[in-house]
Amino acid sequence: MVQLSDQNTDAPLSKSFVLWQAEDLSDALSSQTADLRFDWRNELPVLVINEAHKLSESSVRSLRALPVVLIELSGNGDTSSHVDIVVHSEEELDALLERIALNPIASVTCCQVLRHSENVSTNLGLLLESVAYGTLQNGNEFEKWLDGRGRRVRPEEASPTILVNAGVENVELQLNRPKLKNAFSASMRDSLVEALRGLATEGDSRSILITGKGSTFCIGGDPAEFGTVENSATGHMIRSTANAAPWLDLLSERITVQIRGAAIGAGIELAAFASRVEASENAWFSLPEVSMGLIPGAGGTVSISRRIGRQLTVRMCLTGERVDATTALNWGLVDALVE
Repeated sequence: MVQLSDQNTDAPLSKSFVLWQAEDLSDALSSQTADLRFDWRNELPVLVINEAHKLSESSVRSLRALPVVLIELSGNGDTSSHVDIVVHSEEELDALLERIALNPIASVTCCQVLRHSENVSTNLGLLLESVAYGTLQNGNEFEKWLDGRGRRVRPEEASPTILVNAGVENVELQLNRPKLKNAFSASMRDSLVEALRGLATEGDSRSILITGKGSTFCIGGDPAEFGTVENSATGHMIRSTANAAPWLDLLSERITVQIRGAAIGAGIELAAFASRVEASENAWFSLPEVSMGLIPGAGGTVSISRRIGRQLTVRMCLTGERVDATTALNWGLVDALVE
């Protein structure tokens, strides 16, 4: 754990951490007071581990229950699936710790959700994501982001937010807010759900193509709508009943998504459910929600982790890094690059 009290604020956080060896950590976790020893209230909620692959099964079970980000500092290429994220240098570790320190609760919650949603059904994974997302909506970190951004109001739109071009053998669904870079609004969400529900009728086997109008596929949730839901409980019910994710999962084998430009937040979270995702060479991807004091809330903890694994998903979430099209292809986030 990294001590926050009595810390030289000019020194890199990586200079303040304890690098746990697997054997020593196993001994510490065997104590009945292990949960008190690793108390996030006085420390940055991270554990930095060396040779995590040597941890015992009982230690791994204990670690997974702790409200901390599990980081492995590995210089030799030997890494473990037990941790949330792997870094390969102190410089990389320090950059990560700085990011976690900005929104520690959202960072830990993100890792917890991804740990416990592995190998569960889509519906259970979405439920876990939604409950955690709603909890963070009531938190100080999200409130701080809202205050810093300022409240926004956007007038209602006359044009349909989803364009449907239906043929005999295929259907194209196009996100239609090009002036706003196809920001994913409540209206767009509801229209997409309606269109997908109609395509799920028995006997309909048409292929489905999802695109974005203009040069940007989707910049994620509409910034003007963050913080506008009456309360987090209502938000959870909305996500439970008006969510495109389960419909995309249900129809995934019939869906191809074509991405040009940015696919941020919900833009890539929803697209990742498709059986095939094609991206232009100028496409790029990002998950910025943790920097807002939240976690992905459009199904990304399920869809993206299934494509690229838990550790790379945590990396995208905690760093907020911009992932280019070639990297996305190598990771498996997309299936092909197209012109």
